[in-house]
Amino acid sequence: MHIPDGFLSAPVWATLDIAAIPAAGYMVRRAQREFEEKKVPLLGVMGAFVFAAQMINFPVGGATSGHLVGSALLSYTLGPAAAGVVMIAILAIQSLVFQDGGILALGANIFNMAVVGVIAGYLPFHLWGTGPRRKAAIFLGGMFSVLVAALLAVSELLLSGIAMSGPVLGVSFALFAVSAVLEGSITLAVFQALEMLNPNFVKQPKADRGFALGMTGLAAVLLPLVGVLFASTHPDGLERLAETIGLSSKAKPMLASPLADYQAGFFQSAWLRKACAGLAGLGLIYGAGALLGRFVGRQRSV
Repeated sequence: MHIPDGFLSAPVWATLDIAAIPAAGYMVRRAQREFEEKKVPLLGVMGAFVFAAQMINFPVGGATSGHLVGSALLSYTLGPAAAGVVMIAILAIQSLVFQDGGILALGANIFNMAVVGVIAGYLPFHLWGTGPRRKAAIFLGGMFSVLVAALLAVSELLLSGIAMSGPVLGVSFALFAVSAVLEGSITLAVFQALEMLNPNFVKQPKADRGFALGMTGLAAVLLPLVGVLFASTHPDGLERLAETIGLSSKAKPMLASPLADYQAGFFQSAWLRKACAGLAGLGLIYGAGALLGRFVGRQRSV
């Protein structure tokens, strides 16, 4: 789902970069109005968990993999505005530090996953999240967040002049649909686990979340340490599409990074390379989330 540099034409990526700036500003201002001091650790922990979960690819068929995007999950636990801000931080760090998503294409990735993806994921929860259809709303939100982001990414490639046949598009969207179903299922499972640990996790934002946050943080650490051992090595849906249509060779990383592709290249062990890069990412994301929380809180008090 992360579009690299070289895939989009200059007019497309430039337009989306420009569009992402006011969208991000609006989310920051909206997060300021809804900010609560006790949410500061929550931003860091949930951001770290989503980052770690994105590292673990699972098979979706056709030698293709998927991974949790997390837009809907963040919107349920943080609120849509704060979720968008945290997702922007995740995407920026992934692009700049791990070469996952392009720098010039960052606006497109932010628009697809942190703006529209968050809104699409939160909408069912906003409409039905407090009634008897709560579980269905959580599941559908996870699905919609992936389907909408995938549709936008493919549309941006088409607008960039990338030719795709009907059968290729059909297979790609079938794989995206499988990823979306798994996203909804994982989102529902994680959300229910959080509410099992603390029944007031969402209903009463001021309730003590210490134990639930601690367990979420532990899960975030275990994912890069243990989960990477079982993660699929197949390309994700967008990467598979790029390979099918001969677009992969156009990917052009703009910056060299010692942690590119989530690999700490100075280690010999493949597990150590992946695990250490993941732990470094967790620290960066947690710190970014905490700093954003304090920045938003400070701006609100001014």
